[in-house]
Amino acid sequence: MANAALQAKPEETTVNTGIGSKGSEATAKALGDALADSFSLYLKTLGVHWNIVGPSFFGLHKLTEAQYEDLAAAIDALAERMRALGHLAPAAFGDYAERSIVESKTTIASAADMIKALIKDNEAVARRLRKAVAVADEADDVFTADMLTARVGKHEENVWMLRAVAS
Repeated sequence: MANAALQAKPEETTVNTGIGSKGSEATAKALGDALADSFSLYLKTLGVHWNIVGPSFFGLHKLTEAQYEDLAAAIDALAERMRALGHLAPAAFGDYAERSIVESKTTIASAADMIKALIKDNEAVARRLRKAVAVADEADDVFTADMLTARVGKHEENVWMLRAVAS
């Protein structure tokens, strides 16, 4: 259930760039979900960066740093795209917890379990983003579709790199 404060007034969602209001709403919802997933994965990745221990510490510390920095940039881009479409971007932990598919209820202590969790979450986010690309395509929102497609590739790359260090 969406937060009532995020329900934009009709005049706020009127953006005359060729994307209909119905398509804009569907795309904004998909972007909001992507934003929630990205923020939740950012927080989880940052936690791994802070808490990782063991013989692969330095490499994993650097890898997770690059991944959370990429997610930080993605978070801003996703929120700004929502605003460009005339919709409010969710900006509360409650919104993100409600909307995200990233499992992040407790801090994971084992290094192996941390990496497995990041792999699982990056895969889940990539799958969900593929669906969001289809929503943007349906709305003829080529910019958002391209943006989300690039994010799919980034999460697939993250999975590859995390799997490489987990072996």
